Amino acid sequence: MPLDMNTYRISQANHDMERRIRGMLLVGLTGLAFLAGCAATPPKAKVPAAVEIGLASYYADRFHGRLTANGERYDRQAYTAAHRHLPFGTRVVVTRLDDGRTVTVRINDRGPFVRGRVIDLSHAAAAKLGMLRLGVVEVRVMRME
Repeated sequence: MPLDMNTYRISQANHDMERRIRGMLLVGLTGLAFLAGCAATPPKAKVPAAVEIGLASYYADRFHGRLTANGERYDRQAYTAAHRHLPFGTRVVVTRLDDGRTVTVRINDRGPFVRGRVIDLSHAAAAKLGMLRLGVVEVRVMRME
């Protein structure tokens, strides 16, 4: 089968076009990868203050045995607490401001969701602070390092 020169020219033109397209794609993808590498780093998550002052409340007895936000069951006899932002497992020292009593608790839940309150304590932690009759007291919450 004889090769026609016109067919050869069309095939050569197609080959040249493919090479140009591949080159443009390679340059474009390389440029995108470069731009992605130069993108600004994402903003860091807001780190809660190491010390907060506000009101503390405690869990009602009806929550005993219910699941907390981190998946464990609430135990009213454990020294645990709920905080809006601190990571689960964070230990904090809660100090009652009017008499100086303190308790160390581990954050295992989210809350409280009442304005002015900074922490919800377990029954045991609230008893150690002597706040069971009052229900709400002013405290300082200090994150342990």
